[in-house]
Amino acid sequence: MKSIEELQKEVRRLLKERNAIMIAHNYQRDEIQEVADITGDSLGLSQAAAETDADVIVFCGVHFMAESAKILSPHKTVILPRIDAGCPMADMITADQLRAEKLKRPGVPVVAYVNTTAEVKSESDICCTSANAVSVVNSLDSDRVYMVPDKNLSQFVAAHTDKKMEWWEGFCITHEKMRPDELKRVRAAHPDAEFICHPECNPSIVELADHVTSTSGMYKYAKESTKKKFIIGTEMGILYKLRKENPDKEFILASDSLICPNMKLTTLEDVVESLSHMTNTIEVPEEIRIKAKATLDRMLAVPRE
Repeated sequence: MKSIEELQKEVRRLLKERNAIMIAHNYQRDEIQEVADITGDSLGLSQAAAETDADVIVFCGVHFMAESAKILSPHKTVILPRIDAGCPMADMITADQLRAEKLKRPGVPVVAYVNTTAEVKSESDICCTSANAVSVVNSLDSDRVYMVPDKNLSQFVAAHTDKKMEWWEGFCITHEKMRPDELKRVRAAHPDAEFICHPECNPSIVELADHVTSTSGMYKYAKESTKKKFIIGTEMGILYKLRKENPDKEFILASDSLICPNMKLTTLEDVVESLSHMTNTIEVPEEIRIKAKATLDRMLAVPRE
């Protein structure tokens, strides 16, 4: 059985051979993030990979993220090392279900969180990330907005806009697990710590937070803050980079339940196997890709608030 170091060397050798770039989401295993060319949020990774001259993108994440990479890089080969790495929240709404909701709300713009399938994006008007969701909603020339699929992010946006928000009742199964009583116990044990959480958390958690932001926002906030201790309310994978970038600060996970089983599926062995044989490639039908890309382009044209 090969060691982590041996596997990492093999990954780097294969990446060079294939003229490939390996990108890893912030929630991936530590040893995956350690060997990746770029780590970050899902859309940011796809954008960064599109700007390189790599022929192959190895996306260590989940299915909708690899689809986004293919949407932005149609002429590159996109590999998802674990083809079964899905996102339960993205799977909570289908394009057919969204079409039915649109019929109930003629003329109401649909905002799709990037945590959706390419097909759902193609049926939407504009995309958003957790970082720019409020800006995107406020940019729309409509008093009403329908948002999919995350009810928690939607409720966070509703609290920061004057628009009438309606939403699909989806959620992140990992963020949703965290409960206020559990958080209060952790805060009581660490009264000198700030609590930072992701807007995918339940509103009952969000209202207890000192700061609510995306994963990239958490990195920025932790770096710039004069505080030395933080309770983190998002998937545990984020701790790797937080601790690496802030060795003088302490980070405590808000709950032991903050582990995404889908994000933890991908191993170094999976990367080696898929790169060796060029398997688990992602395809998006061109008609869907063009429509989905238009929703991403519209989002990128929105000025940040």
